Amino acid sequence: MPAPLIDAHHHLWDLDQRPQPWLDDPVLATIRRTFTPDDLRAAATQLSAGRRLHSTVAVQCVPDVPETKDLLALAEREPLIGAVVGWADLTSPAIGDLPDGLLAGPGGTYLRSLRHLVQGETDPEWLQRPDVERGLAAVGERGLCYDVLVRSHQLDQAIRLAERFPDLPQVLNHAGKPPIADGDLADWVHQVRLLAGHPHVVCKLSGLITEADHEKWTVDDIRPVWDVLLSAFGPDRLMFGSDWPVANLAGGWNRWAATVDELLDGCSTDETSAILAGTATTFYRLTRTERTLGSR
Repeated sequence: MPAPLIDAHHHLWDLDQRPQPWLDDPVLATIRRTFTPDDLRAAATQLSAGRRLHSTVAVQCVPDVPETKDLLALAEREPLIGAVVGWADLTSPAIGDLPDGLLAGPGGTYLRSLRHLVQGETDPEWLQRPDVERGLAAVGERGLCYDVLVRSHQLDQAIRLAERFPDLPQVLNHAGKPPIADGDLADWVHQVRLLAGHPHVVCKLSGLITEADHEKWTVDDIRPVWDVLLSAFGPDRLMFGSDWPVANLAGGWNRWAATVDELLDGCSTDETSAILAGTATTFYRLTRTERTLGSR
């Protein structure tokens, strides 16, 4: 059997069922439509080194519990989805009840992690707020992980989070959004290396092409970021993710997968397997074994 490939970060939305207000931005007009698992199957044709798309992790987009419930119910009937990253209000006094309700509901067994769009918060210490920390403690108590979504200038919050919650498994989304298009990576490099010093934090190789020039980026623009991540985290703490369909703004699923293939040149078989499947399997506790691109 071909070795598996896991897409550890993608989105799905049905605009007839659930609005996505963030898509009203004119810059996002090309992805302002419904995207389903069948659309992902159709897009993901450039599979790595004979690998098959074995499983995926569907990630929330809006701070809305009903959207998370939709994704969990979809995971229950959709063989491609192995895990869901959902949302619950970490600041709620009832934060303990919120994930409990999700876990007990339809598809709740697929909930592996929660995420908040910290990138949109103006408070420079949002992740250190007492109510947020209380919520994060409740997340960890339920055996869930936390997906950290911050911009590069917010990485200090992620570092403090890692320091204060050493028992909460955390994954940095989109590598902390390095400013690839600007070309000034020095601060990002420093902060990412500090964050990588915490062994319970892993990192997603996702969302990088949308931080580059959408029209002109090349593999050489991505390589300096790749080199830093590989040396800082190591292959056992890096996982492939597409950030599809947002990735369509800058080339799409196939171009990103082909780029990762090129960047993996020089990595051993074991290192490649870790990045393309092993790290995600361990972090998100993916257990289904019979998932393929054509499965229904």
